[in-house]
Amino acid sequence: MKTTSPQQSRHRARKRFGQNFLVDTHIINNIVAAINVKPDDHVVEIGPGLGALTDALIKVARHLSVIEIDKDLAERLDRRYAHQKHFTLHCGDALKTDFAEISSGQAMRIVGNLPYNISTPLLFHLLSYRVSISDMYFMLQKEVVDRLAAPPGNKNYGRLSVMMQYHCQIQALFKVPPTAFNPAPKVTSAVVRLIPHYEPPHIATDLDLFERLVKICFQQRRKTLRNSLKVFTEDMVELANSNIDLGARPETLSVAEFVSLSNLLSKTM
Repeated sequence: MKTTSPQQSRHRARKRFGQNFLVDTHIINNIVAAINVKPDDHVVEIGPGLGALTDALIKVARHLSVIEIDKDLAERLDRRYAHQKHFTLHCGDALKTDFAEISSGQAMRIVGNLPYNISTPLLFHLLSYRVSISDMYFMLQKEVVDRLAAPPGNKNYGRLSVMMQYHCQIQALFKVPPTAFNPAPKVTSAVVRLIPHYEPPHIATDLDLFERLVKICFQQRRKTLRNSLKVFTEDMVELANSNIDLGARPETLSVAEFVSLSNLLSKTM
């Protein structure tokens, strides 16, 4: 069911903030059911907008923190929920937010209808706070969700896939049609669940090198690994070649194989 509140009719969506407000109560209920908020949970909502999802979350969360960049919407939210003692508003850019400060030592469950223009950088920003995050539920462009969950060999498999799968368990939950939003975007969306690993299944001994390696390999994904690895020393490449087929292309390597390659390269540094 699609509903539009009086507040929505008075607020014009701002393109610079990538605003597409969720208005479908069926989708909202599905998101809340997927999160399955427990009485003691600290839920953090990114981009609450006009509060459609916030209305549902505030009824079940022990503590609900929201981060809203639009000052006009932040003022509306403050007026609307100021009487709720378990509600905290942060007016600012989620890309610049210190989530450790919001956490205050308690594990967070993060949810949000993320603007398409910041979704990827925001996901990487959140990875730096993964020790404080229990799980994340995001509405994203379906194309992004496909990339997050893609297996090796899939056309959508790339740097985002490898890095997010290294740090998180990823599950695509359900698709969301453009009609669930106001204004309606031109693309289909999807909801995804990300659960940070307490300890990655395959551990990179040098995480910075691992991140650099993955980035380099996917900058020109049609190149073979041997060509991509030319930025490293010959000794490093020779060591890698003795253990991994460097004639392969990066999109064919699993996360575990990227970790193995990274750990081999780190032995010569």
